[in-house]
Amino acid sequence: MSLATITREIVAGNFTNDELTKIGDAIRFARSQLTQQNRRSLVVGTNVKFTNSKTGQVISGRVEKMALKFATVSTPTGRWKVPASMLTTIGE
Repeated sequence: MSLATITREIVAGNFTNDELTKIGDAIRFARSQLTQQNRRSLVVGTNVKFTNSKTGQVISGRVEKMALKFATVSTPTGRWKVPASMLTTIGE
């Protein structure tokens, strides 16, 4: 099934509440796995970039501190507390 087909079926209401709950659980699990995988690749000193969700501006900086789900990123405009899932590593 393609993404468009799945979206169309959800919007059309062709799934039961139990099926929608299972789909939601699967999405949350997959997102959690991606976050953990991304977090393992980030260490203090890694150069990263992320997109500011309010302005759409791409901001680059260096990881200053890692927590369970968030990283503190030092940028020329200040320090940002960013979810690890939003960070992308960039070359040195």
